[in-house]
Amino acid sequence: MARNRDEEDYLGPLRRIVIAILVLALVAAVILWRVDNPRVERLRSAFIDRYVPTFDWAMVPVTKVLDMAEGFQSYTRIYEQNQELRRELQQMKAWKEAAVQLEQENAKLLAQNNVRLDPKLTSVSGVVMADSGSPFRQSVLLNIGSRDGIVDGWATMDGLGLVGRISGVGKTTSRVVLLTDSSSRIPVTLQPSGQRAIMSGDNSPFPALDFIEHPDRIRAGDRIISSGDGGVFPAGLLVGQVVERNGRLRVRLAADYEQLEFLKVLRSYPAEQLKGVGALIPPPVGKIDREQQALPPAPKTSTGQSNG
Repeated sequence: MARNRDEEDYLGPLRRIVIAILVLALVAAVILWRVDNPRVERLRSAFIDRYVPTFDWAMVPVTKVLDMAEGFQSYTRIYEQNQELRRELQQMKAWKEAAVQLEQENAKLLAQNNVRLDPKLTSVSGVVMADSGSPFRQSVLLNIGSRDGIVDGWATMDGLGLVGRISGVGKTTSRVVLLTDSSSRIPVTLQPSGQRAIMSGDNSPFPALDFIEHPDRIRAGDRIISSGDGGVFPAGLLVGQVVERNGRLRVRLAADYEQLEFLKVLRSYPAEQLKGVGALIPPPVGKIDREQQALPPAPKTSTGQSNG
């Protein structure tokens, strides 16, 4: 305890002396640095030339701190730029989605324009407003109706194949019963065999083929088109291809039922029908006389007479 007390008694005055000397030295340096004298100026220059270049090691911490501050500012700017790029990327994704949708709609419209149909058939396109179907009835609504000249019974197509027929027309809307509906029955032709059949909807994605005369001649992948029998649909419209499911022949429809956005309604007016029985049209009178003159004379027959 006595030794520690002696050390404290010794170090205390020494510490105060050192501090006083440092203070006096600093005050003298400040005064010397502020004195405007040629000799003092030369002394300052000599001191700077001698000792300042060797103080690079003392500036290393300051330089590191400044570099860290600049790096932090640069990181802040990069973070802000990154957030800005994220926002722009999100906007670009939205624009990309819109562009993809427009591209799909454009492709569907182009496909509708490129469908090969009978030159006598004209069409009007409409937008699918809503799917009014149910497990028991499958149909869609179009934004065209009687004001656009739509007639009940006309066929509808998308860009690939037959979709259904008009069943119910309003002033501004019309209902399309799809081929998959249980009430749908249309006559079709199977190629290349040329056989006729009835495609029957059963509320499934693959309508059934009924009343086939020779099923053994049918192969999976055969092309199916509308036959035009009965005047239900125009002939030659693409319907789909033959597939076999659960041992039964069915139809894989060519129309894309998952994305029905635009439909083309075909104007197909029925052919003129003859009503009643007309009178026979005789040939001209002069022609009858010439034909009679050209005929050979009829032979004469004689009858025997008996005298009694």
